[in-house]
Amino acid sequence: MVAHDERLQSLSIWKRLLLRPELGSIAGLIVVFLFFAITAGGNGFLTWLSVRNYLEVAAQLGILAAAVALLMIGGEFDLSVGSMIGIAGITIAVLSSPDYVHLPPSLAVLITLVFSLGIGYINGWLVMRTGLPSFIVTLAMMFILAGLNIGFTKLITNLTIVSGLQDVVAKDPVAGLFAGSWLGLPASVWWWLVVTIVLSMVLLRTSFGNWVFGAGGDPNAARNVGVPVRRVKISLFMLTAAAATVVAAIQTLSIGSANVLNGQGKELEAVAASVIGGCLLTGGYGSVIGASIGSLILGMVQQGIVYTNIDTDWYKVLVGGMILGAVILNNYLRRKSLEVRR
Repeated sequence: MVAHDERLQSLSIWKRLLLRPELGSIAGLIVVFLFFAITAGGNGFLTWLSVRNYLEVAAQLGILAAAVALLMIGGEFDLSVGSMIGIAGITIAVLSSPDYVHLPPSLAVLITLVFSLGIGYINGWLVMRTGLPSFIVTLAMMFILAGLNIGFTKLITNLTIVSGLQDVVAKDPVAGLFAGSWLGLPASVWWWLVVTIVLSMVLLRTSFGNWVFGAGGDPNAARNVGVPVRRVKISLFMLTAAAATVVAAIQTLSIGSANVLNGQGKELEAVAASVIGGCLLTGGYGSVIGASIGSLILGMVQQGIVYTNIDTDWYKVLVGGMILGAVILNNYLRRKSLEVRR
């Protein structure tokens, strides 16, 4: 007979749930879905077309939010990802367009990805080298990228939009990974699922994931136990830039054109999705899955408003309210989870 060890505490299901950062976002998702199901179910909200629409909206945001969540858990912000989407989309379009460089779209995406990784590295290097808050560094980069995007696009094309890519996309089988659809769902939804699963596994099942939590929770303590904090944070900035490029490729190759205004405001939506999903603004705590659920909530709200005939101008009011509510709820759940651990 094995003696009971009082040091081993048996936790109830509820207490185990309290330890999960996603708890608040799951509750929020249920409430939002029930609200629109009741108020707009008869207007088409419960149809497959509606589900497909809000999944597509959530997918593009979810790809970005998954990377942004990792960065936030690592204790940093990246406000340049919205502008990164815009400049990456234009770069892909110019490189692919028959009127300009005329490269295969797949090669254009690869070149753009290398460029984006370079921008992400610069962001991370500046933050670590100067000691400035990442909020300030990436805010500056946001304006730099937005200005370069408009300036160079007008210099090259005399316009702020590059179009006419449908034919070259159709001839490139690799481009279908970004512009196609499978099982009735657009490619973006499948990218979202893959990115969420992979990054969640990285965060929860690898040493790098432990380093991310350590770098965001207490960088000095993490350094003392051998965590390469500088390298981890620079890698996370590069990851957000890569995620922005994937979103840009999906947008550009799906519709066959790119606009310099693409991506505007997405950086704040990604932060909102991450916060709703359980990420703390102070770093060291959060979830990739939670950020994806937060993205689904925002996508559902954005599309659900249409079916309720509520003026879509109220969308940002709802988002702001959800962010505030999520922060209050997450702080409460965080305190409860700490009590459970004691």
